[in-house]
Amino acid sequence: MMRNSGAVDAGGLALAPAPREEKAAQDGAGLLPAAYGLGFLTLISSFNYLDRSLLGLALPQIKVEMQLSDTVLGLVSGLAFVLFYSIMSVPIAWAADRWSRRNIIAAGFAFWSLMTIATGWAANLWQLTVARFLMGAGEACGIAPSNSIIADLFRAERRPLAYSIFATAASISSMLFFPIAGWVGQHHGWRQMFVVAGVPGLVLALLFLFTVREPRRGASDPVAARPKPLAAQVPFWEGVRCLLRSRAYLCLLAGATMMGLNIFASSVWTPTFLSRTHQLPLAQIAATIGPIRGICGVAGVLLGGLVIDRLGRRAPHWRMTIPAVACMLVAPAEVVFALADDRAMWLGAYAVSGFLLLIHQGPVFAGVVAVADIRVRAVATSILLFCSAMFGQAAGPLLVGILNDVLEPTQGAQSIRYSMLIIAVTALLGGLAFALAGRFIGADTKTLSARRPASMAS
Repeated sequence: MMRNSGAVDAGGLALAPAPREEKAAQDGAGLLPAAYGLGFLTLISSFNYLDRSLLGLALPQIKVEMQLSDTVLGLVSGLAFVLFYSIMSVPIAWAADRWSRRNIIAAGFAFWSLMTIATGWAANLWQLTVARFLMGAGEACGIAPSNSIIADLFRAERRPLAYSIFATAASISSMLFFPIAGWVGQHHGWRQMFVVAGVPGLVLALLFLFTVREPRRGASDPVAARPKPLAAQVPFWEGVRCLLRSRAYLCLLAGATMMGLNIFASSVWTPTFLSRTHQLPLAQIAATIGPIRGICGVAGVLLGGLVIDRLGRRAPHWRMTIPAVACMLVAPAEVVFALADDRAMWLGAYAVSGFLLLIHQGPVFAGVVAVADIRVRAVATSILLFCSAMFGQAAGPLLVGILNDVLEPTQGAQSIRYSMLIIAVTALLGGLAFALAGRFIGADTKTLSARRPASMAS
């Protein structure tokens, strides 16, 4: 009879008594290698956001060239990308929990960069759709494996800030790459814009493969929490069942879905909105919204991450309370942006929403890691991304496009103003879901720390 074996809970996982003494976790790599890895993953993620968002910048030109309705544009920009992204994200994450995450990220980065170039070569709607399908499949190799690596590079108390830095990728993309893409698109056409965006990814994918090391799984976690070799893998559906018993995880799924709808619908349709309602040319749109969203987004994510990190050490509920409040405050800013005619007013509202919009991302990923077993972290992230993409990102651009076409006979070019208001509602709902997650995450984390697979009992 094994001395330390514990009772078994309803989910089939053994409950072992907490160890009396647990060796303190250290960062899984040295500080400089960890910082380099985080920086490179953030750069890759910024290309991830750039390549998927470029179509929104090109929509006005594509609409004229291919004679497409807003509903069709919403389908191509949203569902065509998200369908394969969602389908592939879970099996890729399953593979990332078993094999080299670095190699998966590098291969995916190279592939989606090729598909970005192919988008610029599309001659018709069907070729454009296929390129978006395959780009989505490649980009599924990015976020979930990256989050798993970051968890092994930094110990638990540093992860919220590390994930907040990682979450600046979208803002970096908007601030640095969007203005360049807009200039290329206006002066050389939308096709060259995609080619210019795709080529650097091929070079960076090779550089990442040869300069970033794969960290050991659980390297930054307490020794007692690390899986023994015999327990290094968990059957996929067992891992999913454990995740879905977590109330905090379910609330995080709901909130991420609402905010996915918000962020993706806004990124796809904001350039068209500014073109139609304020008559701005493409280069000016990119030079205006890119730096504003980028600078404000980086400031919001980093300042929010620092505040959450400091307050979270005093009272853990702040790790979700601050993101929840930030999301709720996004809603009125987005209403003002959609309805205001005064340039200073809508620019100010756009800056405020940009500052607040991404504060939730770092804490949400850290929350997922907190309630997920070490061996299913990539799967836990991929399920969240699946819900955010399939039910949020796919629906957002399509919903706005449908409303544009429905309202166009009575509102004309101004119809997009009222279609964009639906985005503000999702920010309120996302904030409420994160507030609920904050209520449950402490108890769910304690439950997870008490569980040990039966194969680890000794």
